[in-house]
Amino acid sequence: RLMFQAGQEVRIVACEDDPRAVGRTGRIVDEVPPGPLTGGRWTVNRVGLLIGPVLCHSHELRLA
Repeated sequence: RLMFQAGQEVRIVACEDDPRAVGRTGRIVDEVPPGPLTGGRWTVNRVGLLIGPVLCHSHELRLA
């Protein structure tokens, strides 16, 4: 399972939460690894002007 850190820039390669985010880059928000509250998904922000923060599984993200 990939571990990311808050502030890291990531490319979204898939996004069950919001398909509009696919192909975009954003920044990891979480200070700690995701847990049950988010279903094990990372919170990614700054994805786009009309796209709010999205929740993505590790396998849906790549380091940018």
